[in-house]
Amino acid sequence: MATVLVVDDSRIIRNGLKNVLERLGHTIVGEAENGFDGVKLYKEVYPDVVTMDITMPAVSGIKNGMDAVKHIIEFDEFANIIMITAHGEQQKVMESIKNGAKGYILKPITRDKVRESMQRVGFDSDD
Repeated sequence: MATVLVVDDSRIIRNGLKNVLERLGHTIVGEAENGFDGVKLYKEVYPDVVTMDITMPAVSGIKNGMDAVKHIIEFDEFANIIMITAHGEQQKVMESIKNGAKGYILKPITRDKVRESMQRVGFDSDD
């Protein structure tokens, strides 16, 4: 099972992801509502996996989730980052993967999508 940091500006998405991840047996070690706080928290809790929304408001020089990925990978080149994306953001997904993200989950978020993404970065689920 993995420790997970959930980064998304939508409280609804964060809560949904946390619920699914916990039901799959993973432990949530933090949550952030923007990329700046996500990078800062990553350095504090050093999770096994980060779920990162692509589109978030700019805060303190970090423009969005893609930018946060760059900062986390600079800090830890082995970070496991899974992007959370909506339809029509394929270009942003490809850029994020180029910058070090290991995969993505296309909204709407489902248990199966989360399980498969966690398995792709090396973490099985309880179910």
